[in-house]
Amino acid sequence: MANTQDIRRRIKSIRNTAQITKAMQMVAASKMRKAQQHALAGRPYAALMNKVLVSLQQRTDPRLHPLLQVRDVKKELVVVISTDKGLAGALNTNLLREAARFEASKTGYIVVGRKARQFITRTKRELLADFELKDAPTFVETKPIAKFATEKFLAREVDKVSVVYTHFINTINQRPTVQTLLPIEHGELPKNESTSANDPLLGYIFEPNAEGVLEVMLPYYLQYQIFQMILDARASEHSARMVAMKNATDNAHQFIKDLTLEYNKMRQASITTELLEIATAQMALGQ
Repeated sequence: MANTQDIRRRIKSIRNTAQITKAMQMVAASKMRKAQQHALAGRPYAALMNKVLVSLQQRTDPRLHPLLQVRDVKKELVVVISTDKGLAGALNTNLLREAARFEASKTGYIVVGRKARQFITRTKRELLADFELKDAPTFVETKPIAKFATEKFLAREVDKVSVVYTHFINTINQRPTVQTLLPIEHGELPKNESTSANDPLLGYIFEPNAEGVLEVMLPYYLQYQIFQMILDARASEHSARMVAMKNATDNAHQFIKDLTLEYNKMRQASITTELLEIATAQMALGQ
């Protein structure tokens, strides 16, 4: 059974840990606000790009473009967007569980983040490329990822490209998501629900023609999709880490309260025992 000295030592240790987790919570909260703003700010632009693609879909035959050609999947390429650091709750565990569902013998991987690289190495899967990005990457810095995946698809080295990332919903909820990047099939071009049956840009004229615009738009669309997924992953990471550190801090404070109560009970029992011994000694001397 622990004595009072051991309990005091544990309380001090846990209090030091709580200070560390509190500091990490504050840092994560600061980064979280910026990351969330970046992720949410890009969504209106993505929605507008979707309208353009839907309009092009109405005016052209998308099946003629090589990025839209559907093939039998003999080899698949998976882009895994994870974090570089841990202490983010179950974020990486849930994400890598989705990445592990792909058949290893028919799948090659592109990784973004140290945790994904460690997973691919540990499970002895085929790693085709490893990209390192800073905490707040720019669009230009993420373009090589989409370019590498597109080149593999156009060269017919892979027949399908999927992305595994964490979709940001809000500070509390982040969902691991698997999204097909290539090919963009005719029926899978993103559509605005309110205008899915009509041309959302009716009355607009594409110069020099719709086919030429589609040729330029599709690669750019893929690049922006990757960029937006990385922004979502970063926002999810900092949100999950902030929540995890807050929970760790709250648990530490509760643990300190429980240990303090146990410490006070032990001190009270010790004092009571000493008083009984004194009283007993006095009674013995009086006799």
